[in-house]
Amino acid sequence: MEILDAIRANLLSPAVLFFVLGLIAALTKSDLKFPEPMYVGLTIYLLVAIGFKGGVAISEAGLEKVWLPALAAIALGTVIPLWTFPVLRFGGKLPGVDAAAIAAHYGSVSAVTFIAATNYLKAIDVPFESYATAFLAVMESPAILVGVILGKKGMKADGDASRTSMRTAMHEALFGRSIFLLVGALVVGALCGTDGMKKVEPFFVTPFQGVLALFLLEMGIVAGRRVGDLRKVGLFLLAFGVLVPVVNGALGVVLGKVAGLELGGATLLGVLSASASYIAAPAAIRISLPEANPTLYLTSSLAITFPFNITLGIPLYYEIAKVLYR
Repeated sequence: MEILDAIRANLLSPAVLFFVLGLIAALTKSDLKFPEPMYVGLTIYLLVAIGFKGGVAISEAGLEKVWLPALAAIALGTVIPLWTFPVLRFGGKLPGVDAAAIAAHYGSVSAVTFIAATNYLKAIDVPFESYATAFLAVMESPAILVGVILGKKGMKADGDASRTSMRTAMHEALFGRSIFLLVGALVVGALCGTDGMKKVEPFFVTPFQGVLALFLLEMGIVAGRRVGDLRKVGLFLLAFGVLVPVVNGALGVVLGKVAGLELGGATLLGVLSASASYIAAPAAIRISLPEANPTLYLTSSLAITFPFNITLGIPLYYEIAKVLYR
């Protein structure tokens, strides 16, 4: 009954309901559409706000508390693509470049799923480390780099010529818009500290939930338009998009406990491990592995894993953490 109550509470949160509203708009073929500049603006706002608040939290906590959980997050971002790649390559019989592209998306993280998880924990009064945003910042690049390396090796094995250099891939993984904003804002927040937060709090804190609701409305529309692609990705990727996040989520929770995080912090690390990127990773993969099929990696991350995580996954990972912490 506890997990059913948790799922119910999560499904009735404003963020999830706006996502569902966007899904309904797409499925009913409504003409509701966000202008591209507005979508970009919402993305920039969320990434900067998340990074800045995380940097302030690191400033307050001190690096001695952050380094070990951050190292665990980096390890997760590196290991997840390494184990999911052979599952996709040999279990799903996908071309090497497509297996690598999907693996990079699942090793990378979803900022919006992370925000939804923090909202969920706050709603049920479960405390968590305020510096948890740092995990979000450090998990992106390792996963993308590992995915690109696997993709280039996969193309060589399949006899395809690579059209982009490893230098280009590394530049996009380290300095792509999403990662640059997230890490840059994290550094700014760490340097400014609490005094800096007081000056920008009316902009980065008060409107945050409203901006998130709008963003999830747009994500619902985008995901709804990709529902038809589920027929193309097949049953294997459908199962992969649900089962692999559960495995990764459990792994993240375990490492969170080993790293000394509280119940809430371990839950958030589990959520990040279970999430799949649809902002940073697609941009990097499009440049570094243009041969990869976008239908496969976008549909699996955005139309399968993202809806699963924000509706059922988040309370599930919390229940896994509760069992472990007992």
